[in-house]
Amino acid sequence: MSLRDRRDFLARSALYVPGNDEAKLERILERGADEIIIDLEDAVAPKEKDRARDITRIWLHDLPVLDSVGVWVRVNPGQLREADVRAMAGAPALTGFVVAKTENVDELHDLDRLLASVGSTAGVVPLLESARAVLRASDIALAPRVRRLQVGEADLRADVGITAGPDERELLYTRSHVVLASAAAGIRPPIAPVSTNFRDLDAFRASTVELARLGFVGRACIHPGQVAVANEVFTPATDEVEAARRLVGRWEFAGAGVAVDDDGRFVDEAVVRQARLVLARARK
Repeated sequence: MSLRDRRDFLARSALYVPGNDEAKLERILERGADEIIIDLEDAVAPKEKDRARDITRIWLHDLPVLDSVGVWVRVNPGQLREADVRAMAGAPALTGFVVAKTENVDELHDLDRLLASVGSTAGVVPLLESARAVLRASDIALAPRVRRLQVGEADLRADVGITAGPDERELLYTRSHVVLASAAAGIRPPIAPVSTNFRDLDAFRASTVELARLGFVGRACIHPGQVAVANEVFTPATDEVEAARRLVGRWEFAGAGVAVDDDGRFVDEAVVRQARLVLARARK
């Protein structure tokens, strides 16, 4: 399935919100994020899990279907996962589930069977949070319903023993590996991991620009202040969008694998694929 078949655009920002925080849930759609991720896992204390599930279920089932905002729920691993999924699966506005601490393909097949049994078409985003999961990224990317991959770097650092420096080069292999695994599987490019330093937006912008250069097309955010920065970084310039639109149009009109760009140079399918990625990130 192509990028354009999966959704009309790629998410530039995905904002997390705790599932047990009713006040934040009521305002989350005003924050400007392309997607929201209601968190039932790390942001919720163990004693609050049942309450968070109930609050999220009611809020989500009352929500109308949205054309411009994706709505995801991050579900717990282990025994709580099925209860989380069953509570949310029937909501019309639900885009899908972010699957915390995904470790292997088998659990995604189990999730697919569960969703099929309740008649849900929800998508899945595996969250890779261990060395085992990252090294299995290519297989996980091919599992049923997978829309894209995400990396949970806090847990990954603890699992591997990584201490990241200012430029975070220690995480370069993991990040590039997940980008490559996504491309090889033909799914959407990944969105970049969160930054917990939500007060330094200049540093957030600089690291987001670097992640965009690696092939990420958006970024997960933990604070509303990060959303505008992510949206800006991942929104292509107007002239870039227009050039991509003209190039794709010429390619489709030619219909024989031959087209030229604005400078009269011949282009191939790889160049056109890049142009389509630009269009998938555009908003107009």
